Amino acid sequence: MKSYKVFNFKRFKNISGELLPITFDKKFPIKVKRIFFIYGKKKYKRGDHAHKKCSQVFYPISGKVQITIQFKKKKKNIILNHKENRAMLVSPRTWCDVKFLTKNSIILVLCDYKYDFNDYIESYEDFVNRY
Repeated sequence: MKSYKVFNFKRFKNISGELLPITFDKKFPIKVKRIFFIYGKKKYKRGDHAHKKCSQVFYPISGKVQITIQFKKKKKNIILNHKENRAMLVSPRTWCDVKFLTKNSIILVLCDYKYDFNDYIESYEDFVNRY
């Protein structure tokens, strides 16, 4: 399984503004069970962990972020900007952190797994040695 996938949401614009619908149909990459928002400060990181079972979709609501992932000793940085309509799916057993590149950034996170403390891999050493 690939550790991540970048994809686009379809956005509709007209003179009065924009609409970005998210439909949880069979085409959506995960079955959503939990939604949360991360409010970040410029130059700070969040995340810095992996999940055993949970997949996550990251979508910037406001601002610009850099998502760094590591999967099977390969590292990759992806920039997501709210001005684009790109989202990123991160698979389980992928080390991930989010760095906020602009002031007052907000990320929408959609998960296919309910919160479970035991699903988290918080030690980088454990992650590298086991996954």
